[in-house]
Amino acid sequence: MSKKVFVFFPDGVGLRNFAFTDFKTIGEQMGFDITYWNNTVFSLKENLGFKEVKIENNQLHPLTPLYSRARKRCELNVSRDTFKDAVYPTYKFPFNYKGLKNSLKSIYTKALIGLHSSEKGIERLRKKINALERKNPKYAYCKAQLEEHKPDVVFCTTQRATQSISALLAAKDLGIPTVAFVYSWDNVPKAMQVVETDYYCVWSAHMKQEVLKYYPFVSEEQVFVTGTPQFEPHYDTSLKMSRTDFCAAHNLDPDKKYICYSGDDETTSPLDQYYLEDLANAVRQLNAKGYNLGIIYRKCPVDFTTRYNTVLENNKDIIAVLDPIWKQVGDQWNQVLPAKEDFKMLYNVCEHSEFVTNVCSSTVFDFVTHDKSCIYYNYEQPQLQKGIRDIGQNYKYVHFRSMPSPKAAVFCTDKKDLEATVKAILDGTLSNVEEGKKWYEVIVGKTPKDASRNIWEAINTFI
Repeated sequence: MSKKVFVFFPDGVGLRNFAFTDFKTIGEQMGFDITYWNNTVFSLKENLGFKEVKIENNQLHPLTPLYSRARKRCELNVSRDTFKDAVYPTYKFPFNYKGLKNSLKSIYTKALIGLHSSEKGIERLRKKINALERKNPKYAYCKAQLEEHKPDVVFCTTQRATQSISALLAAKDLGIPTVAFVYSWDNVPKAMQVVETDYYCVWSAHMKQEVLKYYPFVSEEQVFVTGTPQFEPHYDTSLKMSRTDFCAAHNLDPDKKYICYSGDDETTSPLDQYYLEDLANAVRQLNAKGYNLGIIYRKCPVDFTTRYNTVLENNKDIIAVLDPIWKQVGDQWNQVLPAKEDFKMLYNVCEHSEFVTNVCSSTVFDFVTHDKSCIYYNYEQPQLQKGIRDIGQNYKYVHFRSMPSPKAAVFCTDKKDLEATVKAILDGTLSNVEEGKKWYEVIVGKTPKDASRNIWEAINTFI
């Protein structure tokens, strides 16, 4: 008898990992009956031919966002006090006081924070959120779907979506085991665990220790180290294109050596365009000394700004724009959804670039799987003004403390050193690959090729 699994997408962020990889194929080969419980605007049935149950109700209780915002800030306050560490308040976004409605919401949220910034207070907030979401009409809606289809387990593809709370509560109240996958490498210290499930799948032993550290109500037996499907495509050599074909497909010069500039979102790196400009200037200087270099600019998929346009126009002779193959299907950041074809593009950008440069992105791990280095920019731009976020803050975050060595990435801490740093990597005298692979293992785990299978084996245990 096959085991019926609901793979739950509360939003679109899990599609890349669990719809476009071999995750489903591997699960079916292992005997699972897989239905996608789909809360996104992307139809898995129409686009991929997958069996799905659509969730058409996207309601939240009106108070849930306020209590969730308060919960996050309370957790960060408790972490600050427990670990005597000033990094945790830097994860907070400022309150919004634009207009009467936003001001009242912010005042109410601040009152909740003042009353609940303790372990017991956080527990009260979580119970309140659950009580609110059980009153939400979406709870009864999802409960009816579960009663009709009777899955043996619900596997939630991200732990951070408020849209998942009522659905998972419905499953738990029906006695159906629930599992949450911790979505990103930086999520746990940032207080982004919105849901409480029976089990959790995490990338690595390091991430497991983080979950147990920050969430004392979770026991060790509930957390399974599985890896993440995010990096599995880098081991699929069928995606590899010859250099000739790759360059022809994207109008690149096969005689040039390309450096990838991986763009960031505006929140993380508000002056990101100027780092791209710095790289372009360094490339020009090296080309004047006999190198034949170009830049592949791959933007952040959820960056809709025009801030790079001037730099791209002024340097169109050396910068090739290869946009990620993602599709905007709504006006929210999590409604920009990847296309399966982007795996192939990213694989070949990694394969046919000399190395990558960016501000604190996890693309360091994508490139290290191809034995390529990464330069992290870590200097201020002269355009930095009051009210603009300094990117140096990023490297103080907890997830960067997981680096086994400062040499796990190449840090450029002065604009004047960028040309020499680029030259050293090109000349083979500087690399972070060896130490970067050690960092990759810390974050991604020991079996990065087998994450999908590991998750299915864990799900089998839960059933």
